[in-house]
Amino acid sequence: MNGSAAELGALRVYPTADGSFSLHSDHFGEAFHNSAGALNEARAKFVQPAELQRFSGGTELKILDVCLGLGYNTAAVLEALPTAGPKLRWWGLELDRRPLEQALEQASFQSLWSASVLAKLEAIRDHGCWQKPNSQGIQLWGDARSMLQEIPEPVRFDLVLLDAFSPQRCPELWSEEFLGALAQRLAPQGRLLTYSRSAAVRASLKRAGLSLYSLLPAPGERVGWSSGTMATPADAACPLDGPGWRQLSAMEREHLQTRAAVPFRDLQGNSTAEDILERRRLEQEHCGYEPTNAWQRRWRRDSPS
Repeated sequence: MNGSAAELGALRVYPTADGSFSLHSDHFGEAFHNSAGALNEARAKFVQPAELQRFSGGTELKILDVCLGLGYNTAAVLEALPTAGPKLRWWGLELDRRPLEQALEQASFQSLWSASVLAKLEAIRDHGCWQKPNSQGIQLWGDARSMLQEIPEPVRFDLVLLDAFSPQRCPELWSEEFLGALAQRLAPQGRLLTYSRSAAVRASLKRAGLSLYSLLPAPGERVGWSSGTMATPADAACPLDGPGWRQLSAMEREHLQTRAAVPFRDLQGNSTAEDILERRRLEQEHCGYEPTNAWQRRWRRDSPS
């Protein structure tokens, strides 16, 4: 999220189809999760494609949660770690403390997690960190663009969970520059996971040297032409198809050649959403790429009825 907490507006309870609790932001005009379910989304988009069994005892797992929000993604990952788990180092980026605070007030939310995971979420809320013999977490409150720079530069993340509001509503956290900074922080076998299927986001990640994959839909999610993105370093040798992901379709690859692929630009890392969107609109007018609606019509015409 970007802006001050006051600018984020009211947060209203938003029930989801799997029964899990979520919130709707008046400022962004969006819910924190899709209607299929907050828990379903966290498990399908962030846990399953992470392949956490790769990190067993004796290994180290470094996680960056960009936009902690209510805490679902981090909690679901922590809950799914192998019993003989790795040494965990976790960082969270978030502007507004209220979503986590409100989630932890809900008995239905608390009932989803084990005592050890709940204790970590409560420690984030109360102290901004947790410290255990084999597990450490540091929460950085503030604008994610500047807070990312507070994490020591040598740190390379095995998992980046990117769950900001949609690019059209919060372009600051989907810019070419911010995504490039995240890509640079990935470990050699690292994975960046996000619900976004935006061509602008995917094209920026590709220019940052990452290979792209398409996430599979969550249970109960309306099946569309794409359901999210996994990005890995090009030499990570990740299979084209795996648990929770598949290779990009021809339709998705062509999407990256349309005007929708023009990036969000934020050269100094401090532009407003309005400035970023206007800059992109002007660039789209002169980019010479195929209009995105022509791409849509072409694929709609060619799709079997």
